[in-house]
Amino acid sequence: MDHKIIAALERISQAFRVLLWNESKELGLTPIQIQTLIFLRHHSVEKRKISYLATELGVTKATISETVKTLLEKALIGKEYDPQDSRSFVIRLTPEGKKIAKQTGFFAGHIEKPIGRLEDADKETLFKSLTGIVHHLNQAGVIGIQRMCFTCAYYAQDRDGTPHFCKLMNIPLRTQDLRIDCPEHAPLH
Repeated sequence: MDHKIIAALERISQAFRVLLWNESKELGLTPIQIQTLIFLRHHSVEKRKISYLATELGVTKATISETVKTLLEKALIGKEYDPQDSRSFVIRLTPEGKKIAKQTGFFAGHIEKPIGRLEDADKETLFKSLTGIVHHLNQAGVIGIQRMCFTCAYYAQDRDGTPHFCKLMNIPLRTQDLRIDCPEHAPLH
């Protein structure tokens, strides 16, 4: 059964790659360029730097620098320089970049359809299993930055009889409340 699950996950991963490639070809962009635009659309200014993007997307700084250069040439992004350090800048989306990021953010719609047909209990079980796998892969160093509850300083497990608790919001969390990409995430030190 383990091998069958791994094979199924690989097929889903392949579907993501195909959908992303199809979307990118249609727009004259590469998959990494689309991933960069989508990331910039959904993340705060502190995370919109070359080194952070490279780590987040699992590529080298040289690759992300080339991606940024191309997106600048296509006028999909701009740079905002730090007044104290002219070498440091954050990347922002232009209006056209925002439009494309919004449009391409739906490339996984074909994968959402069968998930939408699952019963709520099955969705919860699937989510719980997948977050556990993601957490394990992060802990093993296979995948990089994860702003998920399990890696957050505010997360507590088994507090007051609840399996999940957020100390920042001071509330118990249901499985469906757990986050994969939390804007308030505070890394464990």
